[in-house]
Amino acid sequence: METQEKSVPQTKTPIIDRQQLLAHWQGHRSLTRRVIGLFPDDKLFSFRIGGMRPFGAIIQELLAIAGPGVVGLATNEWNNLDENLAGLDTKEKLLSAWDETTERINEWWPRVPEERFQERITAFGQYEDVGYCTLLYFIDNEIHHRGQGYVYLRYLGVAPPNFWER
Repeated sequence: METQEKSVPQTKTPIIDRQQLLAHWQGHRSLTRRVIGLFPDDKLFSFRIGGMRPFGAIIQELLAIAGPGVVGLATNEWNNLDENLAGLDTKEKLLSAWDETTERINEWWPRVPEERFQERITAFGQYEDVGYCTLLYFIDNEIHHRGQGYVYLRYLGVAPPNFWER
């Protein structure tokens, strides 16, 4: 018996559109912001487990990636990654910088050309991939580091927010 293959019509409809992708990213950012807010002030820049960095330093890394990253995606101009964000030494300053970065993402997102997501780029002089993979790296990196924050909070006796409440 001969099997006839069915032709599947090709469509250009994406699984997720750019606004949904932005909402997904911002949902993760909102959850990370809540984790920062729950962190005890006196532990944010000093507490560490097993050689991991303090959560405040981790947040500085995320800030160094997200804002400059969306500008890089929009312009394809990339500076080297600089995680030394001077002056962000309190929870209030980190939260303020987080909120400013959220606005920066919202401002620059519409400027990212659609074709950039399929172009091969080198972000921050070190991460080479296509644009959408670079953006997914930004998101995945945040999720990974937020997980470290969850471990810290649980160790300190603080219940973290549910990870699905984005």
